Amino acid sequence: MKFSMKEGGFFTEVEYGRLDISGDETYGFRPYQLLVSSIAVCSGGVLRKILEKMRIEVQDISISADITRNEEEANKVEKIDLLFTITGKGLQENKIEKAMELTRKNCSMVQSVIGSIEVNETFEIKEG
Repeated sequence: MKFSMKEGGFFTEVEYGRLDISGDETYGFRPYQLLVSSIAVCSGGVLRKILEKMRIEVQDISISADITRNEEEANKVEKIDLLFTITGKGLQENKIEKAMELTRKNCSMVQSVIGSIEVNETFEIKEG
């Protein structure tokens, strides 16, 4: 990836399109937003694939992320709590728990930050 300077930040061109990045939200996505998004959506995508392989049909997966940052240490991200809301018919908690364990082990973004950012994943089942 190549990043080029622009007013208020940087940008890169990727296959999908242009990504504008800045510490100022008026000029682009903030770096911490991209970090949290990468971790949450990587986990969500892996979970989706695992559930498909387990032949567990879901209607929807939504992810809420709560972020803890340390202002005294460059406002670094210390903790991300992810809540997966999984909607479907007749979903079994023990099977979803197993899928969540496999998700954590197979999400490259979560594995990349282990030891520097605490990532906690929980889920709730919603009958669809």
